[in-house]
Amino acid sequence: MALPYDFKTKAMRDLSYEIALMLVPGIGCRSARILLDLYPTAEDVYKLSDSELKQVFGDHRTVIETIRDKSTLARAEEELNYAEKHHIKVLHFKDDDYPKRLNRAGCEDCPIILYTMGTANLNASRVVAVVGTRRATSYGHEVTHRLISKFKGEGILVVSGLAYGIDTAAHSESLAAGLDTVGVLGHGLDRIYPSQNRNLAKQMLERGGLVTEYMHGTAINPSYFPARNRIIAAMADATVVVEASERGGALITANMAMGYHRDVLAVPGPWGATYSVGCNNLIAGNKAALLRKADDLFDTLGWERLTTTEAKQMELPMPDDIKNPVERAIVEILQAEGPLETDQIVAKTRRTLPEVASALLSLELADRCKCLPGKIYKLI
Repeated sequence: MALPYDFKTKAMRDLSYEIALMLVPGIGCRSARILLDLYPTAEDVYKLSDSELKQVFGDHRTVIETIRDKSTLARAEEELNYAEKHHIKVLHFKDDDYPKRLNRAGCEDCPIILYTMGTANLNASRVVAVVGTRRATSYGHEVTHRLISKFKGEGILVVSGLAYGIDTAAHSESLAAGLDTVGVLGHGLDRIYPSQNRNLAKQMLERGGLVTEYMHGTAINPSYFPARNRIIAAMADATVVVEASERGGALITANMAMGYHRDVLAVPGPWGATYSVGCNNLIAGNKAALLRKADDLFDTLGWERLTTTEAKQMELPMPDDIKNPVERAIVEILQAEGPLETDQIVAKTRRTLPEVASALLSLELADRCKCLPGKIYKLI
């Protein structure tokens, strides 16, 4: 069993007061940063006299009384002991390991304290956030796979929110490509939500990690997830939106990224597709750069490729060498919707079964598509 933190040391005492300060009702990230600019340490805030507290906080009696009685300090020390026992690293915003991108100009609302687990370097030279709808389509999954597979060997840390859909795909595809990936949580590190991602989260601790601003025991609260998104947006050099509905949560992350002066890129989708409307609107409104292939990201950020071999691109555009109209129709459908059964392809292309079967065979022989078990076809 791990020994508790020694709160007699100045570093631990400072950290306990900083956590305690964030527990004072009415003090948020912005005001805490202002206070820590005004006073050398958080402990100095707790040592202010009644008249000084009133001068700083005015008529906010709850704030003054909470600081005066130090009721939050015991909870802060409890959290540090929990962190020690469960190998959680507690980062103050002035620590060397704290993500420096969160301290850039315009990020005044980012946390002063982060709780982290895992092996990832949160100050990696290249960080990309990949986000999207929880109701990801096969198209979204396929695009996420194609994009992240092209990150292999490029030294990119992939950040997302460990939610259903595109987030889960981003983390899974990163692990498959041998990349570090970090999940930013909207709750404490004593749980994983959704619970179906527990095994994924465990794998991420070995190749990446988990980050949160919330203490253990924090209940699941829907309002915490939009707040979580600001960390995703600020931690990354760019945010990629793969799929989003017209009012999807991924758009919150995109807007926050723009507010932090980060690049935003969006994947275009088919006309009328519910979970592409948000992306198409970002592009149409000049709020996001068009992402058609992985090179678009590198070009936007001015990054040079680290890999020596030229990677095959995402191939969202139609290949020029496909002349047969049925084959072209099939490729368009599979690009837009992802893997489909033969009957689905027949229905969507409005061609006869013999025409579709012949075209699929031709595409297979040309290594354009692959037949999976159950007569499901996907593009290669």
